[in-house]
Amino acid sequence: MIGRLSGQLVAKQPPWIVIDVHGVGYELETSMNTLVALPAINESVSLFTHLTIRDDAHLLYGFGREHERALFRALIKVNGVGPKLALAILSGMDEDAFMRCVRDDDSKALTSLPGVGKKTAERLIIEMRDRFPEWEDGSNALLPLEATNGRASARDSLADAEAALVSLGYKLTEASKMLADIDPNQSTEALIKAALTQRMSG
Repeated sequence: MIGRLSGQLVAKQPPWIVIDVHGVGYELETSMNTLVALPAINESVSLFTHLTIRDDAHLLYGFGREHERALFRALIKVNGVGPKLALAILSGMDEDAFMRCVRDDDSKALTSLPGVGKKTAERLIIEMRDRFPEWEDGSNALLPLEATNGRASARDSLADAEAALVSLGYKLTEASKMLADIDPNQSTEALIKAALTQRMSG
């Protein structure tokens, strides 16, 4: 089991990143909350990880907080929730917001996330309420990540942000609409964060 990786961030293509550890490049998929806190390319980074082994692939997922990884692991135990949907949930809201949704029976907020319908939201509330002890004791300390502005053009940043939102499960037209009123002169990570924040508050 690979529980943590520390090395040099050599590639960042939301939601994928590559960390070079002593000459070996590890490809990881991250939540958008972790992605926006990453440092610039070629800077040092350290992430908690979760390894999923399938017949056709070994997949690594990266998290800036141990608490976020613990919630991810609890989510994928819920019937009908796989890694892709778990990352979409963690990208749309942080751990505290998710906890509030479960404790307040707020299925409406959960259904605003891509891939979460009414039945899935209700299942999450019922099953995750019983699983809180499994993850809420995890450390919520953020690993030393520093968000920085990218150097890509506004057009490239918008295209990358749009692609990242689509990878989370939003439709292309929906992703474009989410980004339409946001200042494009920002990094890809900042655009994604602004679009998701706007979506949840709307």
